[in-house]
This record gives sequence, C-alpha cells and structure tokens, in this order.
Amino acid sequence: MRAMILKEFRELRRDPRTLAMLIVLPLLLLVIFGYAANFYVSSVKTAVVGPTTQQISQALPSYFDVTESHPGDTATQARDMLRENKVDVAIVTGPPGQKPIAYVDGSNLFAAQSTVGILNKMGGQVETEVLFNPDLKTSWVMVPAIIGLILTFIGTIITSIGLVREREAGTLEQLAVMPIRPSQVILGKIVPYFLLAAVDMIVVTVLGMLLFGVPFNGNVLIFALGAAIFLFVVLGLGVLISTISQTTGQAIQTAFMFLLPQILLSGMIFPLDAMAAGVRWIGYLLPLTYFTMISQGVMLRDAPISSLWLPLLILTVMAVVVFTGATLRFRRDLAPDVSKQRTPTPSSESTGADVA
Repeated sequence: MRAMILKEFRELRRDPRTLAMLIVLPLLLLVIFGYAANFYVSSVKTAVVGPTTQQISQALPSYFDVTESHPGDTATQARDMLRENKVDVAIVTGPPGQKPIAYVDGSNLFAAQSTVGILNKMGGQVETEVLFNPDLKTSWVMVPAIIGLILTFIGTIITSIGLVREREAGTLEQLAVMPIRPSQVILGKIVPYFLLAAVDMIVVTVLGMLLFGVPFNGNVLIFALGAAIFLFVVLGLGVLISTISQTTGQAIQTAFMFLLPQILLSGMIFPLDAMAAGVRWIGYLLPLTYFTMISQGVMLRDAPISSLWLPLLILTVMAVVVFTGATLRFRRDLAPDVSKQRTPTPSSESTGADVA
C-alpha cells in the first residue's frame, strides 16, 4: 500500500501538466470568482448632448461618468455614439423645462440593466429608451458570444487533439521530411478545421437568429472578416498546444487551461467593467474578448468598421504572433529529429566502405 502511494506521487511529479491542474487551476478559479464574479456595474460612460447639457450633467448621480458633453449635438448623433460603442448611455436634453431622454445601449446587458434601474429610481425625471436590445434579452447578448466560444472550442481543443494523434501515430514526422516548409504543413493541417469551424459558425448564427430572434443588423462582410481573423488565432493556439504536447491527454489538459479563462474573463459571462483592474487586464489579453466585441457590435448595433478597427487590429496581431510561434515550435521540435533520421550513421558509412 505504501509503495503504491509513493509510486503515484512519483508519477505526479513527472507530470507537470497534472500538477498544474491540481495546484494552479484551483488558485485560478479562486482569483477569478473572487475578483471577476460580479454582475454589478458601478459606473457607465455617459454622453450628454443638447441645449441644457451643463445643467443635466451636474444633476446626474455619480453613477453616470460623463465622458462626452456636446451642447450642439442632436439625438441622431447621440445614437451614433452608442452604435460606435463610445458610451453606454447618451442623454439628449431639450430646452429648459423639457424632460430629457436617455438612450441606453442594450447590447451591454449588465450595464443597461443597472442603468435602467437607476433611471427608474429618479422618479420619471428622465425618459428611458433602450436601443439594440429593447427587451434586455440575455439571449441576444449571449448568442454572439457563444459563436466565438464554439470557434474557440473547435480551434483550440479539436485542432490540438487531431495533430497530437498524428504525432502519436508517427505521421506528423513523416510530413516534416517532405520538401515543404513548416508553415505550409501547418496551413495544410488547419484549413480543414477552418472550413469546419466556418460551417459551424454559420449554422449557430442562423439557429440563434431563428430560435432566439437575435437580429443581424450589421454588415456580413465585417462579421466574416472578424470571424476569419479570430479563427486563425484559435487555430494557431491549437497548433501551438499540439507542439508542446506528446499525448492526447496532455493536449486536452493544456487546451482546457487556455479555454477556461476565455470563458470566464472575456466578458461573455461577467462584464469586464465590473471586474477588478488586474483581472480585467487579463481579459484584454484574450482573443475571445475582441471577437465578442465584433460579433455583438455587428449583429446588435450595426457598428461600422471604423468603430471596430481596434479589436480587428488586435486580433490580427494575435494571429501573426501565435501562428509565428506555432511555426517556430514546429520547426524546432521536428527538424532536429528529421536531421538525425537523414544523417548517415558512422556504422553505415563504414559498412559501405567495407563493401567497396
């Protein structure tokens, strides 16, 4: 019995991934749920426009963080600021004595719910209109994010498992000895997963629109561009995981460590604005965060590409970095083995000399 216990401890010591799951994962969950599991938004970015902008701005509660103040702007310009995600609330004022109207961005669900509740407590001093998600339906916000989650699952877990199985079967090393570049090998491997994920994305998007009534108000090409770049990021992560994993179990463990923070810290479940600053910056390093911004912006708000250039740019940089890292790992891990296989051994040379 004692020998078996010691044997298991020795096996765990030789498996750093399992140790990470046993030690790092509980600490990660503690930090996440301690600092990120918060649905209450303490403040919202607010724009105030119209003739009595100054008076209304001074009378607003501290919950409304007035970042935009334009006395000459109109209701149309206020709605445009919401569409471009510059603010969460836009208050349009009129002449003295006229009740202002507050436009609330319903695509930012948790902030919108808090804002509507606070505006209702003001005793009807301000009219409220929710845009882009009038009934504040959770499904309207979750479906665009779930599309990204499905792409993450396929790109990270399925791709890494598929490539590791080839490594276990010995076929991946056979590809390495062919006269093609490592980047071409990787591209050839991820294209089928790319096409599969694209089909899944279309199916989930259409089903989300049909089953839950989620609108698609924006440009399909912008959505497709964001999805394609995001797919390259997560597929590159899958390839990178496969290069540092020797078995299917190791690939699943590593992919899970990549996947869990993306589910919890990307803003899909907990709003980024409600997270502690340190945890929020972790969320800003995750690709799913930016795809969620793009999908919600296009589907719900009809956001123009000029307002989505930053998440598109960040995803592009991530795709280049991850794909480059995967290519370098692939070349470093397989090329030395290939050179050893192709270099003639001294015994074979001496045998050839003896025959001669």
